[in-house]
Amino acid sequence: METVTFQAEDGVQLEGELRAPEGEARGSAVICHPHPREGGSKDHPLLWAIRNELAHRGFAVLSFNFRGVMGSGGEYAGGVAEVADVRAAVGRVRRDAPGKTFVAGWSFGADVALREALDDERVAALALVGMPLSELRSVLPDLPDRAALSRLARPVLLVAGEADQFCPVPDLRALARRIPDAEVVVLPGTDHFFWKREREVAGLIGDFAERSLSS
Repeated sequence: METVTFQAEDGVQLEGELRAPEGEARGSAVICHPHPREGGSKDHPLLWAIRNELAHRGFAVLSFNFRGVMGSGGEYAGGVAEVADVRAAVGRVRRDAPGKTFVAGWSFGADVALREALDDERVAALALVGMPLSELRSVLPDLPDRAALSRLARPVLLVAGEADQFCPVPDLRALARRIPDAEVVVLPGTDHFFWKREREVAGLIGDFAERSLSS
């Protein structure tokens, strides 16, 4: 594991950890964490599981902290300036592994990852876990409109627990219908936090990343 720092386009310094695969990288990946004001950071068992799974499958993986979290500079920006953080993370990981880049986000991180990918063709596929679609939307920017989502012509995996309190399954399926190449997976018997199901979620994401980026 390599500790790295990199800079967003507005000059904010961000911290992260880069995990290289064994052997030559088949591509790169970026992982985006949950809400900074709810204890979210790159250091969570679910995100560790995803990082390890993707590295095991041959991806160079960058986990990072959004602005204002732990050793990253700047301040929380309501999910607006954080889009630039993801863009900078994509640029940083591609220095180590050029080619296709996969982005995975959980909760707040899923929301920011989706909005960044709309305008970044370097992002070849997305996994959005526990996408905030309930009352949490009131503290986040509006979701992209139907026209913007219809232009997202890249594979998107949407994952939620059947009892996700922040990502109601009917709302998730409605979102999927607006994205041309979206796949929904609902895990029974769990909620937004996937307690003791981290490896299962990571395996789903790893399978999807390999399948989506192999063409």
